[in-house]
Amino acid sequence: MKRNLSLNQLIEEFLEGLEIEKNCSPLTIRNYHHYLNRFAGWFTQNFPKSSLANLDLDKVRKFRIHLARFTGQNGQKLSLVTQSYHVIALRSFLKWLRKFDYKTLAPEKIDLPKVKSRSLKFLNTIQTERLLAQPGLSTLRGLRDKAILEIIFSTGLRVSETAKLDRNQLDLDRREFGVVGKGGRARVVFLSPRAAKWVGRYLEKRKDNFKPLFIAHREKEDQEKIAENRSDEQMRLSPRTIQRLVKKYARKAKLPIEVTPHVLRHSFATDLLMAGADLRSVQEMLGHKNIATTQIYTHVTNRQLKDVHAAFHGKGGN
Repeated sequence: MKRNLSLNQLIEEFLEGLEIEKNCSPLTIRNYHHYLNRFAGWFTQNFPKSSLANLDLDKVRKFRIHLARFTGQNGQKLSLVTQSYHVIALRSFLKWLRKFDYKTLAPEKIDLPKVKSRSLKFLNTIQTERLLAQPGLSTLRGLRDKAILEIIFSTGLRVSETAKLDRNQLDLDRREFGVVGKGGRARVVFLSPRAAKWVGRYLEKRKDNFKPLFIAHREKEDQEKIAENRSDEQMRLSPRTIQRLVKKYARKAKLPIEVTPHVLRHSFATDLLMAGADLRSVQEMLGHKNIATTQIYTHVTNRQLKDVHAAFHGKGGN
């Protein structure tokens, strides 16, 4: 039911809707909160006597000029991508308002800024093998890190999906398991024999009963003593910790690009497509809602175009 709420209250209800109805991740909600709070602060400061009913394209244009000229505490300006995220959040908010019959600007009237496409980073086979070979295998922590690298490259899991894995999810005999990913979409992912072997070796060395697949290990401390005072979630590795360890091993391998878990996910997808996998299957394995998202890989993996180029380029007559 429509109520007379302040701008900040409306934003809070919108964010609650993202959590409950859209099943958005905490990170997505946090980002939308940040972008919309910046808009709310700017709007109330510049138009203190206006409501969202008075929002028009001219005010949106002024907000976008504000974003383009905004300078943070570090002296850096907002990138075009970040500016675009602000506009996307505002459009989503306006769409939600219109759904509940609030009078405001139609979101489809706001055009998104044009952003240059970023180059797709991925590792080739030799680089991937160098990365996977970096963890030491004489410690439990090293075995864990080896299992993490192998499982991300084998499945294409997002870092958040990797961190959420529990031991009872995995079927190492069948080498497949289900995950619930972005937007609450469920899918099945598959382990390579090598990934299953390293995950199995890591679990064989574990002496604890914690549910998470990947947990913190402190080699110089008494793990049993730690376990007495920690819950499952306190022991679970965070996505940020996984990102840091991937970067650590990439530096150790002296790879030419900055490697993140998402680069490993890109490498998983390009490896499949270069071997001849069809785009729809890769879409399913990555958990992409739209195939357009998966198509970013085709410009570097389209074997047919490469074959056509090799067969016909430079062979025309004068």
